[in-house]
Amino acid sequence: MRLLWRPAALLAATVLLTACPDNKSTTETADPADPAATAEPELRKAPAFNADSAYQFTAKQVSFGPRVPNSAAHVKCGNWLVAKFKALGLQVQEQPFTAMAFDGKQLQGRNIIARFAPQAARRVALFAHWDTRPFADKDKTKPNAPLDGANDGASGVAVALEIARQLAAQPDSLTPAVGVDIILFDAEDYGYDSSTQADKENKLAGAGVESWCLGSQHWMKNKVPAGYKADYGILFDMVGAKGARFSREELSRQQANDVVNKVWYTASRLGFSDYFIPQDMPGITDDHVFTNQAGVRTIDIIDHVPYGDEFFPPYHHTTQDNMSIIDRGTLRAVGQTVLQVLYQE
Repeated sequence: MRLLWRPAALLAATVLLTACPDNKSTTETADPADPAATAEPELRKAPAFNADSAYQFTAKQVSFGPRVPNSAAHVKCGNWLVAKFKALGLQVQEQPFTAMAFDGKQLQGRNIIARFAPQAARRVALFAHWDTRPFADKDKTKPNAPLDGANDGASGVAVALEIARQLAAQPDSLTPAVGVDIILFDAEDYGYDSSTQADKENKLAGAGVESWCLGSQHWMKNKVPAGYKADYGILFDMVGAKGARFSREELSRQQANDVVNKVWYTASRLGFSDYFIPQDMPGITDDHVFTNQAGVRTIDIIDHVPYGDEFFPPYHHTTQDNMSIIDRGTLRAVGQTVLQVLYQE
């Protein structure tokens, strides 16, 4: 993913955003559409999200090696994901595609769609990307090395997998009132970053194609299932690192502010407000840009706050994005919050 604003403008943008009247904690009552503006609904009984399981799902993906499109590790991990969802009893579809990357390479990608309760009319989509960036271009010592992508990629997939495992383990009488679709996008992280790759040519420039999020761009134009619709979607990206903080990203607020409020409010009620912070941040280019364009109102849960002069964590697109930064508490905060949101429907 990349920022939609240049870093020089971000501090000013953040000051303006945090000064806006709608930049309120979800526990305030200024907005009558906010769930917190009414009497607090009872929290329905939801399964307990198992952070140890999510951690192991993260480690399993990393064990294949960097999941870079066109690599053997990428194929093996994709096959494992498909088999895992099928073993859980979900209905699985694969969407293979070929896309040109910014450097001219033809990438063999595969989106993976796993459906829980496919017969349900009302649906919620959970999105994540399962590939890793092929070069650690922000790394000061190894900018050309591939990276594990433990957080940037694997953690979001792991949270979605553990949610699927919990849903599949429930008897029919204890499942949520909505169907859940887990859609994993490929080739999200093979994009051109002008701040680190100015010496390279972006061969997609002027072609009407964003160099990031190639899998979700393909899905947007060729939705699987055909004509797919959902009440809303939630994108997981970088949701497993120690000390993560999830701000309310701008495009999420513009396209699905009610969903932002619902998620942040639920997190607060569950005691996770240290993770889901009441801070508005500028927009970023991530898979939710294209799922929103596809007609699925989507929010992005992503570690996206000021880190000094940067707006991504220090490990972002470096070789430090490995299992040493993954934290069970963060995985649990995200997974339990979204499970509860599903059960509140």
